Amino acid sequence: MLELAILGFLAEAPLHGYELRRRVAHLSGHSRPVSDGSLYPAINRLVRQGLLERRTEAGRAAAQRHVLHLTEAGRTDLLQRLRRPPEQDITDFNRFAVVLAFLSQLPDVADQHAVLSRRLAFLEEPASFFYDGDRPLREREMDDPYRKGLFVVARATSRAERTWLRGVLDGDHTHD
Repeated sequence: MLELAILGFLAEAPLHGYELRRRVAHLSGHSRPVSDGSLYPAINRLVRQGLLERRTEAGRAAAQRHVLHLTEAGRTDLLQRLRRPPEQDITDFNRFAVVLAFLSQLPDVADQHAVLSRRLAFLEEPASFFYDGDRPLREREMDDPYRKGLFVVARATSRAERTWLRGVLDGDHTHD
């Protein structure tokens, strides 16, 4: 997901590594902080693959700085990742959030909707966090107030996301 975030932000504008790190950190928030130990190796991999290039540009106070630019191959790779995200990027909310953050980069609305349809199909499958043997527990059967809280929040979040997805897919722009 880190590579997708890097490609996505650089599709919007060339960035210095520090600014890229700041944007990635804001995107992932508290759930997945980004460290230099993961960001810069990912950048180096993408440079080696020809998806990014570093250009030396003048800085504010005469010091030069390296600015990262997305190459045409990088743009092609980004669009491919967005058109066909792997299943785990659809089923895991944090991973899907990164896909969603850059989905507007896909120029074809039909491609965007295909991704959203996959997410909606996943959310409409029956699911439960807690089981009694092989049988999913219902909210009223949960004795632990914290598990019940997790269940209530997850159900409300899923309901809100499904409502939003259906609205976008149906062309209701009040959900955009």
